[in-house]
Amino acid sequence: MLADPDPAVRERAAQEWCRWEDVHVSTDPGHRPDARYQDPRFRMRFARLVTHYWAHAGFLEDGSLLRDAAKLVGIPGVLVHGRMDISGPPDIAWNLAQVWSDAELVLISDEGHGMSGNATLEAVLAATDRFRRRR
Repeated sequence: MLADPDPAVRERAAQEWCRWEDVHVSTDPGHRPDARYQDPRFRMRFARLVTHYWAHAGFLEDGSLLRDAAKLVGIPGVLVHGRMDISGPPDIAWNLAQVWSDAELVLISDEGHGMSGNATLEAVLAATDRFRRRR
């Protein structure tokens, strides 16, 4: 529907996708709808980009991330993940951390998808600061 020749159909599809996206990440009790979805240009670009990646399974062969994680040996990384993430459950990050020996997994207990709170942002900033100091 996002590629329909009728602009009204495309717009409705983008609105519905963004409405669904906003609801499924709203595990935070203080959740407020994402204001970016009010912008028709952002809404269409976002919906088309996300659905394109979903339609192509993120351009990764099933199982390739874990299978090829050994190639990351010697490369440090930090995986910051919200335990309440519904669209990308934390078991994926946990499994990756088990096979990527140089990765650290930081689970944020009361946050979900998309850096919904300050704890996730703080963990990401702390990780990037550590990497910056290693240079």
